[in-house]
Amino acid sequence: MSRTDETKAFIPVRIAVLTVSDTRTPADDKSGDTLVERLTDAGHVLAARGIVPDDRATIADRLRHWIADPAIDVILSTGGTGLTGRDVTVEAHRDVYEKEIEAFATVFTIVSMQKIGTSAVQSRATGGVAGGKYLFALPGSPGACRDAWDEILKWQLDYRHRPCNFVEIMPRLDEHKRRK
Repeated sequence: MSRTDETKAFIPVRIAVLTVSDTRTPADDKSGDTLVERLTDAGHVLAARGIVPDDRATIADRLRHWIADPAIDVILSTGGTGLTGRDVTVEAHRDVYEKEIEAFATVFTIVSMQKIGTSAVQSRATGGVAGGKYLFALPGSPGACRDAWDEILKWQLDYRHRPCNFVEIMPRLDEHKRRK
């Protein structure tokens, strides 16, 4: 059973939020706003925020830029995870992943099934690791962003979460690069 160990200190992580859309602007980016509100309310730091069009190379370039930024620990993207021809965020994420976190998609689907039933099969949410950073591609709806944050990321990005969490292994994500 998962729990929060209140005897441990909370460790804020620095999170970048990327909205993938051909139509969204900073004024109407509700999904990006939802993620920013939730991560800051949880005590984390908004390290960067941006909007890019639904273009695989552009998305991958932004991800690579943020992966290389030492002021960013986690990248959350929203949008472009569906099945239409313009939905290429998952492919862009996989272009940069060193390792995919397959269970993230599974758990997200389970959470989504509880909210939207079998329509959950239309999402291709994904998670992975690259350059010692975590990356998660979430659907473009505020509801899906809330579900991903409230049911998965809020807990896994909290160092106090037990029995384990993403934060405690963060220093070891790129240990293979330090081996001689």
